[in-house]
Amino acid sequence: MSQGCSWHCTRRYGCLFNSEEHRASRTLTHLLDWKKACISFGPKNRSIGAAAKSQVISNAKNTVQGFKRFHGRAFSDPFVEAEKSNLPYDIVQLSTGLTGIKVTYMEEERNFTTEQVTAMLLSKLKETAESVLKKPVVDCVVSVPCFYTDAERRSVMDATQIAGLNCLRLMNETTAVALAYGIYKQDLPALEEKPRNVVFVDMGHSAYQVSVCAFNRGKLKVLATAFDTTLGGRKFDEVLVNHFCEEFGKKYKLDIKSKIRALLRLSQECEKLKKLMSANASDLPLSIECFMNDVDVSGTMNRGKFLEMCDDLLARVEPPLRSVLEQAKLKKEDIYAVEIVGGATRIPAVKEKISKFFGKELSTTLNADEAVTRGCALQCAILSPAFKVREFSITDVVAYPISLRWNSPAEEGSSDCEVFSKNHAAPFSKVLTFYRKEPFTLEAYYSSPQDLPYPDPAIAQFSVQKVTPQSDGSSSKVKVKVRVNVHGIFSVSSASLVEVHKSEENEEPMETDQNAKEEEKMQVDQEEPHVEEQQQQTQAENKAESEEMETSQAGSKDKKMDQPPQAKKAKVKTSTVDLPIENQLLWQIDREMLNLYIENEGKMIMQDKLEKERNDAKNAVEEYVYEMRDKLSGEYEKFVNEDDRNSFTLKLEDTENWLYEDGEDQPKQVYVDKLAELKNLGQPIKTRFQESEERPKLFEELGKQIQQYMKVISSFKNKEDQFDHLDAADVTKVEKSTNEAMEWMNNKLNLQNKQSLTMDPVVKTKEIEAKIKELTSICSPIISKPKPKVEPPKEEQKNAEQNGPVDGQGNSPGPQAAEQGADIAVPSDADKKLPEMDID
Repeated sequence: MSQGCSWHCTRRYGCLFNSEEHRASRTLTHLLDWKKACISFGPKNRSIGAAAKSQVISNAKNTVQGFKRFHGRAFSDPFVEAEKSNLPYDIVQLSTGLTGIKVTYMEEERNFTTEQVTAMLLSKLKETAESVLKKPVVDCVVSVPCFYTDAERRSVMDATQIAGLNCLRLMNETTAVALAYGIYKQDLPALEEKPRNVVFVDMGHSAYQVSVCAFNRGKLKVLATAFDTTLGGRKFDEVLVNHFCEEFGKKYKLDIKSKIRALLRLSQECEKLKKLMSANASDLPLSIECFMNDVDVSGTMNRGKFLEMCDDLLARVEPPLRSVLEQAKLKKEDIYAVEIVGGATRIPAVKEKISKFFGKELSTTLNADEAVTRGCALQCAILSPAFKVREFSITDVVAYPISLRWNSPAEEGSSDCEVFSKNHAAPFSKVLTFYRKEPFTLEAYYSSPQDLPYPDPAIAQFSVQKVTPQSDGSSSKVKVKVRVNVHGIFSVSSASLVEVHKSEENEEPMETDQNAKEEEKMQVDQEEPHVEEQQQQTQAENKAESEEMETSQAGSKDKKMDQPPQAKKAKVKTSTVDLPIENQLLWQIDREMLNLYIENEGKMIMQDKLEKERNDAKNAVEEYVYEMRDKLSGEYEKFVNEDDRNSFTLKLEDTENWLYEDGEDQPKQVYVDKLAELKNLGQPIKTRFQESEERPKLFEELGKQIQQYMKVISSFKNKEDQFDHLDAADVTKVEKSTNEAMEWMNNKLNLQNKQSLTMDPVVKTKEIEAKIKELTSICSPIISKPKPKVEPPKEEQKNAEQNGPVDGQGNSPGPQAAEQGADIAVPSDADKKLPEMDID
């Protein structure tokens, strides 16, 4: 699933249409940016997708879009503060300090978390997928921007749980695009050859992402990523909106930004104008009728003027391109191709900037709107045991350098160590060794806050519990495994204490506390260089799969960092004890609240379902009223007398008026009862019409059957060879049944012809079908009885076999022909082998 859209992929490989069967339209399924992912809250239910999009203006305060950017962010976040003024709906501070969305739902004010709102979208996608696949959908792969931090990624994971989904992998959007590109390529270099470097540029509605990837056959390795988290199509839209707000303010004296509905209408028109300018360089009009205060407004714009206004935005295109090459230590000549995806890459000036930077034509082999979703679908297929997919390993990168900080008893202060550098391979695990006598805490944080599009560099705190000294009072050896998992989330996955049991004959003098402190100091001092050395070594080796890399890294780390300080060694026995770890994650929803959100989502889904059933029942009544009213003066006119037609028409009109007055908001059962009442009056008329349509066809079929059997009876009486094997008694039975059927048909036809069309028919179609079935069951087995085979006398057959062909006639060749045939039929040994060689 690509969150910004409702193109969704499940373990059944491929993209599905949305519930409105749209594909290339910017609704629930156009690999849409998050602006298009809408949820509208009403007095009785929620509308999601295209239905919500139609309410953006009419229900502006309660229609939520663009909520992706609030994942894992506090209300006090400067980014949230900046976005607040551009939103048509209200955002509030929740009790947890996170950003909440305030709407009126079920006629009461409700505050929803960003995770809950995202879960609503995912639930809708899940429902649509299940309706297409006709089976439950649980597993999924969800894409996120490559610049998401740990807090944002955990927030999305929580949203998938609320929606009842099992997220197999959070996949970076740029990595999903690279997978969609590479897995189909048949001409990639072999593993031992130099990889093919491809740059992927993705500029969507709200963000700009660039990655460079190295491809070998069956292998994808992301080398580096760069991004501008706010540069996207919406920034170009805002330039137009601000321009026309200023122009219309001067020209028509309108304060557009004071009216949210007017601003939203202008935004929609500016987005359309931007797309038109991508294909047309001439002056283009922008006109809106009854725009504000019943004033019609109009203006013009051309591509040249628009690009001048966007100079500062276009200047932001190149820096990420330059950054990604510098990080990967590549030159422009090393790039094989530049693939562009995302809606904003359709802007000619953006394409020109990218093309000019790399000095080559841009490649558009990928579907700009579906590439991310297809990548997610492929990843899902790779992870699924139900599909056999070409082997393709994927190695992603760590977007930001991650460090650990802890209190060091040896140095009487804090120490830190960078465990994962920027662009380190992921998923990945490392084992760190500490010497401690008591529980200790590790604080994880991003070590380059200036590069972080997030105000707080903290990731989490991990407290390693139940650490005790050795029996001799010395510090215990504690192995801590840190990991960046497939979701790109950092964690301390495990910790274990190594207990040392010394043998009696090799006892050593007890180490003093001073010695223990010295051990601690030496070990910590050596920790960071070892980590850096190991990272460099890993980057040089690109032969292993990501999980294999994880295992080997853990092992080698163990060897390098777990060496105790130099001392006289004694024979010892060791045992390992797993230690509990307490996590304090930044902005993490606790389990109790998560369960509450899951329960609330289930209730809202049920409410939506009940409201849909109620609306369907109401629509069924309205549809029946319109259908019957039209047909009473049309095809049903001959089948109802005038009095009944007038009374029924009046009843239909009364029902229609009731629907728009007292019946506007009634329970489902009221509509069901109303429909049944109307059908009691209308069904007899409909039945008479249907009988009138079907009856002649069935009488014609019965007549053909009777005529067929009469011909057989006549042939039998004329002693024709075809039927002379039939038994006379059986034929008499056929004749009797046929005559009875003919008499019945003629009788019913005469009675029906005398009957008025406005009255119920004398004979029903079911009766005619039964008569046809009865006649066929009696007559068909008799007339289709096969004629017995006549075998020739045995003596004549024997003589014919002995005599053989006469006067050389027959299939056997003469002596000369036989010799020629032998020459042809017996090939040489070499000829015999040729066909086998051809087959090989």
